[in-house]
Amino acid sequence: MQIAVAKEIRSGEARVALVPDIISKLTKAGLEVVIESGAGVASGFSDAEFTAAGATVKSGNVISGADVVASVTALTPDQMKSLKKGALTISFLSPTTSVDSIEAAAAAGVTALSLELVPRISRAQSMDALTSQALCAGYRASLVAAELSPRFFPLLMTAAGTVTPAQVVVLGAGVAGLQAIATAKRLGAVVSAYDVRPSSADEVKSMGAKFITLELEALEGAGGYAREMTEERAAKQRELLTPYLAAADVVITTAAVPGRPAPRLVTGEMVSAMKSGAVIVDLAAETGGNVEGSKPGETITTDKGVVIWGGKDVPSQLPYHASMLFSRNVVNLLLLMTKSVDGKPTGDVVPDFSDEIIDSATLTHGGSRRTPEGKK
Repeated sequence: MQIAVAKEIRSGEARVALVPDIISKLTKAGLEVVIESGAGVASGFSDAEFTAAGATVKSGNVISGADVVASVTALTPDQMKSLKKGALTISFLSPTTSVDSIEAAAAAGVTALSLELVPRISRAQSMDALTSQALCAGYRASLVAAELSPRFFPLLMTAAGTVTPAQVVVLGAGVAGLQAIATAKRLGAVVSAYDVRPSSADEVKSMGAKFITLELEALEGAGGYAREMTEERAAKQRELLTPYLAAADVVITTAAVPGRPAPRLVTGEMVSAMKSGAVIVDLAAETGGNVEGSKPGETITTDKGVVIWGGKDVPSQLPYHASMLFSRNVVNLLLLMTKSVDGKPTGDVVPDFSDEIIDSATLTHGGSRRTPEGKK
């Protein structure tokens, strides 16, 4: 069977779905890999590297005849319609933002898998692209904050006097938040963090940061995510967090609820209470923003002198390693569906819906949308 990767066409997307060093795993499984010429250039991978790894590099349309199409972002409706019946796609395919593509996939008889829906279970960790890309985003967030801040991050003892370390507050202690904490600590900042899940406290402390404890109800959700809160609780949380933000030099927000708008953690009033020169990095800007006033892809300075950076395509700002991690997630999911007989690969990719991972991740199959067995 043929696995194809086309150039990403979404503006700002620099990643590629497969990288050269992973191609051999697919060819050893009996699969043919076809890469559109130039697909990896933006992320640092040349056509020659793909060819040397065993892939076939072609110009023009490489997906219409493919059995499997791997991409970072969702294929467009027109691309879905161009696929042959029975083809399989793997990508980020949000059920809330990719509705047209999902409907087109169903109408075309395409089996479409969404990486957002890979369940957070131990067996699926190597396929969890949300986690791998959140790691990239969290790392990038601290670098952006350090670049925008007018302050040094570390404590410096100089002949001219002592430079005190930057005070960094991270809101949200999931994968992105923990990586932001770790990176800010490596840069020498004093870091505090808050999460609605008290169970995150030990992880925060293990990174060398202080966990901010508020006298509020815990909001542990399914699959390791936080669940949504009532507006009354959200208002109380914002009130209790305001003094911590007012004292901060940098605030990094990373909170998200999959499939829903980002929770509003920081209001305009809270921003106004921050000191001039303070920096806010909002990684959730593309899904509505944790911070009032943040805009994806824009850096705004308020009247009070607070800088707000709205994240957009953040993992794509580190396309080389983001692509490497994403590629491994895709290949591990593909190999889960690749058949073998007597231990020898047949080169066939067949989704098995009795497998919890495949069942949860598949949005369309056999000409219609589908619901995972466990959610019917």
